[in-house]
Amino acid sequence: MKKRFAAFTALVLAGAMFAGCSGGAGKPQQQGAADQPTAKKEGNGITIAVNANFVTLDPHNAADTLSISGYRTMYQGLLGFDQDMKVVPVLAESYEVSPDAKVYTFKLKENIKFHDGTPFNAEAVKVNLDRVKNKDNNLKMARSFAAVEKTEVVDAKTVKITLSQPYSAMLNKLAMLMIISPQALEKYGKDIGQHPVGTGPFKYKEWVQGDRMTIEKNADYWEKGLPKVDTITFKPVPENGSRVAMLKTGEADFVYPLPTEQVEQVNGKNGVVVDKTPSTIARYITMNMTKKPFDDVRVRQAINYAINKDAYIKVVKSGFAEKLDSTMSSKTQFYAKQTPYDGNVEKAKALLKEAGLENGFKAEIWGSSDSETVKGMQFVQQQLAAVGITLDVKPMEEGTLSNEINSAKTPQESKVQMWYVSWSPSSADADAATRPLFASEMFPPNGANTAYYKNDKVDELIAKANKLSNADEQKAVYADVQAQIYKDAPWVFLAVDQIVSGKKNYLEGVKVYPDGSINVREAEIKK
Repeated sequence: MKKRFAAFTALVLAGAMFAGCSGGAGKPQQQGAADQPTAKKEGNGITIAVNANFVTLDPHNAADTLSISGYRTMYQGLLGFDQDMKVVPVLAESYEVSPDAKVYTFKLKENIKFHDGTPFNAEAVKVNLDRVKNKDNNLKMARSFAAVEKTEVVDAKTVKITLSQPYSAMLNKLAMLMIISPQALEKYGKDIGQHPVGTGPFKYKEWVQGDRMTIEKNADYWEKGLPKVDTITFKPVPENGSRVAMLKTGEADFVYPLPTEQVEQVNGKNGVVVDKTPSTIARYITMNMTKKPFDDVRVRQAINYAINKDAYIKVVKSGFAEKLDSTMSSKTQFYAKQTPYDGNVEKAKALLKEAGLENGFKAEIWGSSDSETVKGMQFVQQQLAAVGITLDVKPMEEGTLSNEINSAKTPQESKVQMWYVSWSPSSADADAATRPLFASEMFPPNGANTAYYKNDKVDELIAKANKLSNADEQKAVYADVQAQIYKDAPWVFLAVDQIVSGKKNYLEGVKVYPDGSINVREAEIKK
């Protein structure tokens, strides 16, 4: 069966539909634009202040949303996502899928070149998929393409991808696969993360770790009229107040995240406009189930009850969030609502007593060093103190934290006890919101199951869901998965973020998508 991208929303596999993304869910709500004179801007370059450092610009080996934002400015895939997180065509012209849903054949757009002049063609797609599949490379994206059996070049503009079994999320995963110049891969090898070469509207200029990452206009870009700005500089600024100050003075043209507690102070002033977008970002705390006392479900449930989620949303998120009442956001495919662990100190104490810990215990919590994360950890510290749990808060720089989490080769080597973190399924499907976080095959460094959660029933259900092509059947399986995990409580289920960003009112076309990634494709300075 053949599909043209003019009707791409009718996805081939029913299981690849986006259950929670209809009705413009990802479109930002803009406030503060009315009655403001346009701020002044010199030059045609912009600066974006973010709250952490990039970890890598290797699109096949990144796991954090900020790094994904960075490399997407320079790279493109066969498919991509629009601002509602629906799959759209990019480098592919059309595709067809075999009746058994195991063979995907893509027709490619022609006359596109990588930044180094290398032609984009079917061989380039094969080189990239083969790189991801090569176990010797140990790339994070490999887990998304485990079902790929082989990639074949039919001709220069046709590539055929054969799966070992049907995989309902395949189109979504392909939308995450950025295509790197084969010539650059051969030249730089494992160092490609410091030398990105793609087909995107911007090309790499420099990356000074901890200070800035700058991209510049690709004058030979294949889409007419783009890009509209000459340079974009990303600056890591972990401290909330500093990012806001940069926005006010114009040192930064766009800021994400904008501290929620300062929205009312800056909105509509100094030429600042605030954007708010519903998100798929789940905020939670993992509890390492291989370490005592987190191996006891009563302890994990007690910690969930001990934390007042309404107070968390009010104090830490300034009201810009909603309760995380499942393992995923309500905007994520196949979401199934659970009964939340509402704050109940007495119930928490009773569970701890039942577990033999009526006097509490000591533990440590890790998290990034940005202001809001530290504030969140301190809130949790105060809440747990009320039930006798003493938490040592340990903030770390993003790169250091990632290394600490992923350096353990076995659960026994892991040092993490509790981790305050967030996750958004960048490929916009239920598999991405479930398997990397809860499948037992996804213990670090293979995945993001930092709770070291293992439930044979859940493993079986996740595997079953991936083989189904019927959306109703998938939805039922994922409902069972969410119910079981929520009961087992490997996480402290906190909240779903509302994305809040700030910009100068002369800037258009920079958007934060529901997964928390920043899109700059149509960035433009209005004079």
